[in-house]
Amino acid sequence: MQLKHLRTLLSPQDGAAKVTCMAWSQNNAKFAVCAVDRVVVLYDEHGERRDKFSTKPADMKYGRKSYMVKGMAFSPDSTKIAIGQTDNIIYVYKIGEDWGDKKVICNKFIQTSAVTCLQWPAEYIIVFGLAEGKVRLANTKTNKSSTIYGTDSYMVSLTTNCSGKGILSGHADGTIVRYFFDDEGSGESQGKLVNHPCPPYALAWATNSIVAAGCDRRIVAYGKEGHVLQTFDYSRDPQEREFTTAAASPGGQSVVLGSYDRLRVLNWSPRRSVWEEAKPKEIANLYTITALAWKRDGSRLCAGTLCGGVEQFDCCLRRSIYKNKFELTYVGPSQVIVKNLSSGTRVVLKSHYGYEVEEVKILGKERYLVAHTSDTLLLGDLNTNRLSEVAWQGSGGNEKYFFENENVCMIFNAGELTLVEYGSNDTLGSVRTEFMNPHLISVRINERRQRGMEDNKKLAYLVDIKTIAIVDLIGGYNIGTINHESRVDWLELNETGHKLLFRDRKLRLHLYDIESCSKTMILNFCSYVQWVPGSDVLVAQNRNNLCVWYNVEAPERVTMSSIRGDVVGLERGGGKTEVMVTEGVTTVAYTLDEGLIEFGTAIDDGNYTRAVAFLETLEMTPETEAMWKTLSKLSLEARQLHIAERCFSALGHVAKARFLHETNEIADQVSREYGGEGTDFYQVRARLAMLEKNYKLAEMIFLEQNAVEEAMNMYQELHRWDECIAVAEAKGHPALEKLRRGYYQWLMDTQQEERAGELQESQGDGLAAISLYLKAGLPAKAARLVLTREELLATTELVEHITAALIKSELYERAGDLFEKIRNPQRALECYCKGNAFMKAVELARLAFPAEVVRLEEAWGDHLVQQKQLDAAINHYIEARCSIKAIEAALGARQWKKAIYILDLQDQDTASKYYPRVAQHYASLQEYEIAEELYTKGDRTKDAIDMYTQAGRWEQAHKLAMKCMRPEDVSVLYITQAQEMEKQGKYREAERLYVTVEEPDLAITMFKKHKLYDDMIRLVGKHHPDLLSDTHLHLGKELEAEGRLQEAEYHYLEAQEWKATVNMYRSSGLWEEAYRVAKAHGGANAHKHVAYLWAKSLGGEAAVRLLNKLGLLEAAIDHAADNCSFEFAFELSRLALKHKTPEIHLRNAMYLEDEGKFEEAEAEFIRAGKPKEAVLMFVHNQDWEAAQRVAEAHDPDSVAEVLVGQARGALEEKDFQKAEGLLLRAQRPGLALNYYKEAGLWSDALRICKDYIPGQLEALQEEYEREATKKGARGMEGLVEQARQWEQAGEYSRAVDCYLKVRDAGSSSLVEKCWMKAAELSIKFLSPQRSLEVVRAVGPQLIGIGKHSAAAELYLNLDLVKEAIDAFIEGEEWNKAKRVAKELDPRYEDYVDQHYKEFLKNQGKVDSLVGVDVVAALDLYVEQGQWDKCIETATKQNYKILHKYVALYATHLIREGGYAQALALYVQHGAPANPQNFNIYRRIFTDMVSSPGTNSAEAYHNWADLRDVLFNLCENLVKSSEANSPAHEEFETMLLIAHYYATRSAAQSIKQLETVAARLSVSLLRHTQLLPADKAFYEAGIAAKAVGWENMAFIFLNRFLDLTDAIEEGTLDALDHSDFQDTDIPFEVPLPAKQHVPEAQREEVRDWVLTISMDQRLEQVLPQDERGAYEASLVAASTGVRALPCLITGYPILRNKIEFKRPGKAANKDNWNKFLMAIKTSHSPVCQDVLKFISQWCGGLPSTSFSFQ
Repeated sequence: MQLKHLRTLLSPQDGAAKVTCMAWSQNNAKFAVCAVDRVVVLYDEHGERRDKFSTKPADMKYGRKSYMVKGMAFSPDSTKIAIGQTDNIIYVYKIGEDWGDKKVICNKFIQTSAVTCLQWPAEYIIVFGLAEGKVRLANTKTNKSSTIYGTDSYMVSLTTNCSGKGILSGHADGTIVRYFFDDEGSGESQGKLVNHPCPPYALAWATNSIVAAGCDRRIVAYGKEGHVLQTFDYSRDPQEREFTTAAASPGGQSVVLGSYDRLRVLNWSPRRSVWEEAKPKEIANLYTITALAWKRDGSRLCAGTLCGGVEQFDCCLRRSIYKNKFELTYVGPSQVIVKNLSSGTRVVLKSHYGYEVEEVKILGKERYLVAHTSDTLLLGDLNTNRLSEVAWQGSGGNEKYFFENENVCMIFNAGELTLVEYGSNDTLGSVRTEFMNPHLISVRINERRQRGMEDNKKLAYLVDIKTIAIVDLIGGYNIGTINHESRVDWLELNETGHKLLFRDRKLRLHLYDIESCSKTMILNFCSYVQWVPGSDVLVAQNRNNLCVWYNVEAPERVTMSSIRGDVVGLERGGGKTEVMVTEGVTTVAYTLDEGLIEFGTAIDDGNYTRAVAFLETLEMTPETEAMWKTLSKLSLEARQLHIAERCFSALGHVAKARFLHETNEIADQVSREYGGEGTDFYQVRARLAMLEKNYKLAEMIFLEQNAVEEAMNMYQELHRWDECIAVAEAKGHPALEKLRRGYYQWLMDTQQEERAGELQESQGDGLAAISLYLKAGLPAKAARLVLTREELLATTELVEHITAALIKSELYERAGDLFEKIRNPQRALECYCKGNAFMKAVELARLAFPAEVVRLEEAWGDHLVQQKQLDAAINHYIEARCSIKAIEAALGARQWKKAIYILDLQDQDTASKYYPRVAQHYASLQEYEIAEELYTKGDRTKDAIDMYTQAGRWEQAHKLAMKCMRPEDVSVLYITQAQEMEKQGKYREAERLYVTVEEPDLAITMFKKHKLYDDMIRLVGKHHPDLLSDTHLHLGKELEAEGRLQEAEYHYLEAQEWKATVNMYRSSGLWEEAYRVAKAHGGANAHKHVAYLWAKSLGGEAAVRLLNKLGLLEAAIDHAADNCSFEFAFELSRLALKHKTPEIHLRNAMYLEDEGKFEEAEAEFIRAGKPKEAVLMFVHNQDWEAAQRVAEAHDPDSVAEVLVGQARGALEEKDFQKAEGLLLRAQRPGLALNYYKEAGLWSDALRICKDYIPGQLEALQEEYEREATKKGARGMEGLVEQARQWEQAGEYSRAVDCYLKVRDAGSSSLVEKCWMKAAELSIKFLSPQRSLEVVRAVGPQLIGIGKHSAAAELYLNLDLVKEAIDAFIEGEEWNKAKRVAKELDPRYEDYVDQHYKEFLKNQGKVDSLVGVDVVAALDLYVEQGQWDKCIETATKQNYKILHKYVALYATHLIREGGYAQALALYVQHGAPANPQNFNIYRRIFTDMVSSPGTNSAEAYHNWADLRDVLFNLCENLVKSSEANSPAHEEFETMLLIAHYYATRSAAQSIKQLETVAARLSVSLLRHTQLLPADKAFYEAGIAAKAVGWENMAFIFLNRFLDLTDAIEEGTLDALDHSDFQDTDIPFEVPLPAKQHVPEAQREEVRDWVLTISMDQRLEQVLPQDERGAYEASLVAASTGVRALPCLITGYPILRNKIEFKRPGKAANKDNWNKFLMAIKTSHSPVCQDVLKFISQWCGGLPSTSFSFQ
């Protein structure tokens, strides 16, 4: 991004007049500036000054200049501005939307200290910082403020992230704190983020990092969790001053920082993920930048200065003009401003994810924006300023966009349709479809709001050409699938998405209701259809009718009117809807009934008052009545009771209208008395429930209000006494008994004796109830009551009375139950029989009258038959053993299987009567096999045969007949039957009968007799396929004889006798037919032959015309010539194609030649203009004289060929001399040459070549040599001989070539001689250039056969020194090579030496190589793994070489796990300060401190070696360029650790120093960032435990156990650091990769810690010293003062300090004396070594030390 100065908004003053704050409004329309004069100046977006107002102090008594404005921000709606002042107050001014609106204070927030910074990130929320360090929030809605978080440091800066959901505050102590209102799923932490080195006055929160800067002139970019990403250091730049302010671009891709006379720009590079510095904007005399404000669309940046000036800059990456209509300004990689050049409107297109916008297009009638980033797609509507960004993987730009819908963009890509709603950053939905026509997709997005439905988004599309799917885009699920029988060519949802309209290819219009899933065809022929906008009214055209559906819920009710033209559109507006129809050249408007449309819209919008007003204007028709009903239902649901009352009045429902009128009066009265909605009053709700007949709900509503009387009255009015009494009972109403009596009396008065009886029964009065039941004529109820009460059964008179009443009422079954109950089985059985209660009768008979059971079962069966329950009767007849009745019942009930089952159990005579009846049933069902079986069982086989015959199943009939009839009889039967069929003309049936009895010939004869040749052929093909062709031929001849030529043609062709067909037509003179058949069936040339014969039959001009017509004239002439009809051919060519005459003469000549008529043939060849053919004819017959004669007379060019032919004859007779003469006469020496070559006469060939074709001599020579080579030794000898001949002839060049071509044929000496001879001749006789070529060719050949010296000598003859040296080298003759190099060309001495070294290296002769090239020898030792020899040899070389190989060896040893040997190597050879060795030293240190078994006195020497090596390294580092570098500091720390370990091992060897060893183990814990933490804590804990420091031991070992658990879990996140707060033991340590303490020891520690943790006496705290700090901590937490560590124990030295000569090195006097005393008493050599090291390290021992000489 570049900054370009546009204009000065506010001119600077001469002195300091600092601009304290600036702000842009969210809508980019206003810009506010405030300077030290405390006046807010307002500018418009073009930079024109438009308004200003003065701020006011918190208290006027302190005067107008008692404060400064430190913070200013616009509200999100840009109508208010918040001002933060140093007099502890924030004012919010309402400035209005227009310039010049009155400025009024609408909020004020008094604070406890000065406001230093202020932001307004969200509606109602102002965030500000105070001088006391607090960050607070002011709510403009509640007018209250609260603290978000507090710090103890003055707040210097405050900024928000791009979304305004998070804030960053910078404080004077360098602290930067982050807080989120909503982290938007980022998971980033909040709280103290980073401690900047200076107060971060310049603080900006960009998309990918936080940028901070201040007075140290360094810009630091921090990552999302506070780690440093980048630093830009200008502290050494004398031109740069401190950074005072910073601003991030709205897109977060750029940051601008202000300093003195300069604006620095940082741009984020998404590809490299780093900040890149652009060229700074330097403006002389600008002075310090005090404020920066970036316009919300990113296009402008304003900078305020110390002198009160305000400068405006243009921020732009690039600009472009799109189609001369739009200006595209790229203000950042992810932000583009699109400006309409004609209207001046602007849209800011921005990627919310910070992706770079690659390309912007404006499509869809220049209304819609489309832009791509790497991972997203940006879409926008320029008219409504709705923008979307959705995730989108690039597909090579193959997307197709459709903008037909104003709310949603449709994107097709690779068979997938994606919908994006403008203004939403998620895709609305995605479906698979191949149909990209917008008429086959319908999307409805909240187009008409519905009651109770917030969001309504539906999609209808084609899955395939006949299937429509409807999708709910909110839930993302399918709500309907329509499978249609034909192709759909148009579809559209209504605006509410509840109905789908579609049309198929047959122009049928269908309406689909999505809720009920019902499809209705509403129009048969539809040429136009459309929903009326803003309603559910439908308009369509059916031929000359205009069809309108005003109520789409009733699709059968359509209003039709006649029109003359075609509907072209709908127009709705100005209170009317018109259908536009073109009638010829004019357009006529047909007005629809706006009222009916209005009703539907009012209902859909829930405006029922409007609907009533409209309906009252209509007459009552069925349509109007339907509308009143719809409105009544909806208004009741919506509790609009006055409207419901009006609806029921209109519909004539008087009772409902009156009831609702009363209800409305109640509601109105309640509303007047108490206010609010009267419809919520309980009486109103109860009455509505009663209206819906939901009395239980009404009762519940009354009882909730304790209105028991009202509930009871409701039930009494409805005469629902039971519910009334139940309410009274439930509520314990005092009038309960009265109610019951009243209810009983009412029942008696209304003669409801049954109900009264039930009431008495429920009250326990059985006798009264029975009396009432009998009075009501209900003896059954009386009987039921008696049966349930034993005491009533005992009353005989009562029972008799009831039974008499039951019998009188013919309730015999009940009477029987009663008789059975009073143990009167005889009477009971009689009653059961009379009442047809046979089940009870049979059960009773089984117990009381067993003999009667069979009779009862039969009677039961008879009763069931009378009742037509034949099915049920069967089993009873079986029980009664009445088989015949059972069979009849089964047949009557059509229970055929049961009938068969019963019949199978009967004897043959009985069953045989019934089997045919069952069989007839199965025959009617075409279950012939079962029927056949049944006929057979019933001895009715003939019937079975007839059945099969009637069914046309001749095979089965025949099979059955064969079983029961003689074959002759069967055949006679079938043939007779067939003849009958034949007479009736039923030939197919006759055929089947003939075939069934295996007489197909009779069928064939029948078909032939009736001339049904097709059927005849079919049968022949089936039964006599071998005779099929003959039959066709025979029929063809018969039909030909009858003159039925067309039919004959068919049969001839079927017999594959097309020639017979052609001959038939030819003989009949039907040439055209013959030609047709030949062309269709006779192969490629048959039709031509027929045409030729046809033409020949015509002759003359007629023939020519015919052949021209058929396009076969030329072909006919050729055919005539081919058939030797030359006369006819000459005739045709003479009449039509004269140019063909020579060709016919030629063909005639060839014919005559074949016939041996050579004289006539010669004449024809000459007529054909082909004398050469005549010559060739005579040559072929070796008539040389005739050939010569014709050639000389007619074709002189052929004379030579005649001579050549003669010569060929001479050659065949081996007469070479004659042949050569003839060929030379023919001027063909080349042929002579070829003949000699073929005969192997090379000398003659060379002679001819030399004399006549000298140009080919060289090639011939080469060919000769190749031939010689192929012949091997014999050939080589020939070559040598040839070479000698050339040599003798003085042809030295040829001789040399010959010699060079000699190859090894078993004799290398011959080859060598030849090559040497070639070289010798070339040097002597040929040019220097040629001799050089020969030697260069011969040399490698000689080397190849091992003649290195000979080759070298040759090279030296021509001064080819390098080649000679190479020859010697290849022959390993090193001395000769060196001598030649030394004497002839000293430049090559190094060359020889280099090759010699490589030779020694390859041969592994290292000892020899050492004397030549030490480094190469050392590298070879390394390759061979001879490290000792390598180091030994390197020791003799310089220091640098030695340490290169020491480092290599050390690396090798470390890889092999031998860190100790690697350490010994550096002990022996010293540790140089080479940076490339640092990793080796680190690795040795790490391996050493991690290795087991080092916590002992025995490990002293290992630790001492490590200590000494590190000391040596640090001493070397001091003298090197790495002095005081981070690496130097790291190795100094490692040296200190190694010293502690060595001293600890020394102390462990002396009992009196065990506390010193323990203290050293404890001191090592402060270095756990370099040591394995688990091992360090374990050793410290064990040491503390050994000397009795149980508190420390417990804490350290507990920490050790936590660490072992963390190692197993793989994370340190669960560690509790509370025990180590305010110590210098680090919390953030590397997690050890493995356990450093064995399992057994870990278990011991675990047991000990568990035991100790139970000890109440133990204090689980670390011991403290006089500082109040942990005794081993170098830093005092309370003061931050750092003490020096003791060289002996590592503990801090608080008093009694012994200082050494080297600064920073000291010891505690007590510990030092203790250590000296121990040495003195024990004479421990290891302790003396420690003392000796301290002396070296610290520049000598203090004077108090002892001497141990």
